[in-house]
Amino acid sequence: MTSSSKMAYREGKRAWLILADGTVYSGFSLGAMGTTIGEVVFTTGMTGYQETLTDPSYYGQIVTQTFPLIGNYGVNTIDPESSRIWLRGYIIREWCYEPSNFRSKSTLGEYLSQNDIVGIYDIDTRALTKKIREYGVMNGAITTHYPEDMDELLEKIRNFEITDAVKSVSWDSPHYFPADDPKYDVVLFDYGLKRNIARSLNKRGCNVTVVPYDYTLKDIDKLHPDGIMLSNGPGDPAENTQVIENLKEILKTDIPVFGICLGHQLMALATGGKTAKLKYGHRGANQPVVDVALDRVFVTTQNHGYYVVNDSITPDIGKVSHYNANDGSCEGVEYKRPYTFTVQFHPEAAAGPQDTQYLFDRFINNMEEHKNK
Repeated sequence: MTSSSKMAYREGKRAWLILADGTVYSGFSLGAMGTTIGEVVFTTGMTGYQETLTDPSYYGQIVTQTFPLIGNYGVNTIDPESSRIWLRGYIIREWCYEPSNFRSKSTLGEYLSQNDIVGIYDIDTRALTKKIREYGVMNGAITTHYPEDMDELLEKIRNFEITDAVKSVSWDSPHYFPADDPKYDVVLFDYGLKRNIARSLNKRGCNVTVVPYDYTLKDIDKLHPDGIMLSNGPGDPAENTQVIENLKEILKTDIPVFGICLGHQLMALATGGKTAKLKYGHRGANQPVVDVALDRVFVTTQNHGYYVVNDSITPDIGKVSHYNANDGSCEGVEYKRPYTFTVQFHPEAAAGPQDTQYLFDRFINNMEEHKNK
């Protein structure tokens, strides 16, 4: 990304979104000035834009908000889900430049500029979303300088790839988050985690040690955990070959495991399942998921471009425990390995519905049963 931290939301400053197929959308600049290239995706959340901006799962992506008005409650110091903004660009229809909220510390435009993020507003996000749904996610660029050589920029756009995503977002050393009334010790792998995962565990009496993505069984043994949690994260799960090998070793133990999002995908790959890329992904806070055992539909928060191939979860591996009510794709797996389950969605939400918090309670019950067996 090449950009300056200079404010670029002055009225009249033009910006352009250019897709890999040559489509150009004209709008106004929001945030930093410059040019940024990434994978253009959309998310359907009506609120929670600050959580979206700071979700490491958006690493390498330019994110489109389908909800038309963004920025109306400003930006604060409480809602971020990580230490920084990870996405490469931001697209919205209408920007509220005068937010109203008692927690607001700055505007969305100021926040993007301070974090050197190039954004664009006042484009037809409905038309853009329909295009992505029809043709699939595609690379694109946001620029505040209309290119003199369009062919050169299009070549850069088309050659862009998201690589080393997990390595790029994971902490490089352990971090400890104690509970007020601890009963369990949980190791939480950081593949690009959201802070509310650790908070959700702390609330249930779990001391949480967040460890880097590449921790091995030997490293984990030193921590003597009651349970292991695999976090969300960005990129193609199959790229993480060493992580998958490490998980295979960890699965030789009987420690309870709970995986979310990328952790769900990595677990499937470590046990012999397969993953594939979705046409336009599942992103937003209104994704319907069926829990097979409960025969109930839950509204979930999701952010992923890949999924576990349903038929690859064979009886010797486990069974599909949840599926997406829209397209039938796998949203959860119950494994034959005792005390092991994963889901594709985010039970910790932040932002989003709290409907599936019961899965954290299930993880707690698994750890309790394991300790008492």
